[in-house]
Amino acid sequence: MPHHPHGSHAVPTSLAALAEQLRDLPPSCGPVRLVAVDGHAGSGKTTFAALLTRALGGAPIVHLDDLATHEQLFEWTVRLVDGVLLPLSRGETARFRAYDWTARRFAEERVVPAAPVVLVEGVGAGRRALRPRLARLLWMDLPAAAAHARGEARDGPALAGFWREWRKAETAHFSADPSRPFADLLVDGVDMSPRPNPYRAVGNVR
Repeated sequence: MPHHPHGSHAVPTSLAALAEQLRDLPPSCGPVRLVAVDGHAGSGKTTFAALLTRALGGAPIVHLDDLATHEQLFEWTVRLVDGVLLPLSRGETARFRAYDWTARRFAEERVVPAAPVVLVEGVGAGRRALRPRLARLLWMDLPAAAAHARGEARDGPALAGFWREWRKAETAHFSADPSRPFADLLVDGVDMSPRPNPYRAVGNVR
């Protein structure tokens, strides 16, 4: 995909400006501009993606929680590529079964049209295997400890055991395959405002 060097585009100062900038990017996955929203669990990815999709007039969102499982928290790349990205790259509507975290099985069908902009939201959305297909990588910039504390408070004590295992898996993932250094923009995890990523300025490429 064409690489957009840090600083080659003005940093948008609002969601509306960001949406306009995303629409103007060259397609990165067939006719689709694929935009990843990554960050630690609890950092505000789902909230931000919902705000951004509204600014984009209803852009489809792929939630990685629909592709991960209890046993495969981060081993969802093949499901995403084969079930979603390959159909989109052909200009086709993607259809896949979403994982039911209560029933522990893939159940309800999700439909993702090949829209001008499609968001992929979830921990690891900016992983190395996906970056060549991305038009933009956005990182929710809230430190892991603060994000996890927010997520645990949201989910309550019933999921404390899950969070213990999740923290270990997330730490291992980002240690081996970090996303933040490759993000085009950082998004404040509190006020949801975008800003430049200074880590890109030192020559990081995808």
